[in-house]
Amino acid sequence: MRILIAYATTEGQTRKICRFVSDRLVAAGHSVELLNVTDAEGLEPARFDAVVLAGSVHVGALQPELIAFAQAHSDVLSRLPVLYLQVSLAAAGQDAEEWEELREIADKTVAGFGWRPGRIEQVAGAFRFAEYDFFKSWAMRWIASQHGQKVDPKADREYTDWARLAEAVDSWAATAADRR
Repeated sequence: MRILIAYATTEGQTRKICRFVSDRLVAAGHSVELLNVTDAEGLEPARFDAVVLAGSVHVGALQPELIAFAQAHSDVLSRLPVLYLQVSLAAAGQDAEEWEELREIADKTVAGFGWRPGRIEQVAGAFRFAEYDFFKSWAMRWIASQHGQKVDPKADREYTDWARLAEAVDSWAATAADRR
């Protein structure tokens, strides 16, 4: 299949996740185009057989440029197999309330798309202290402490479950290929 991976990232973990997804799909024999949605001007999604959309949750919302991309191409994307990856630190935890909030954020985001992806996956993100200013670093350390996590503000900490993500991508790709 020809697969588009379109993403928006703030500190870079979503880009890293999308590179992993791209490598996985290419290794399975697919042709992949990896694209930050800020560089998507003139892109024709109709030339792809399937699409992966990815963005990260910050203060309860995703990057508006991802939503704008999904809206702008809703007619094509609504007809293709689409995997939507929502990246957040909350996905690393087991708190039922936070998971319900993630589902609500996904529902709100998808409502903003104007169509519903065939599959939605929550993906744990990372603390990227190298990318934070003083205030964001302080806020992220406070958030970590509220969840019983000890973090080193001089070192990034990744929570992405790469094996779980690989399984989700493989499963989605197999289903998408069957739809062709």
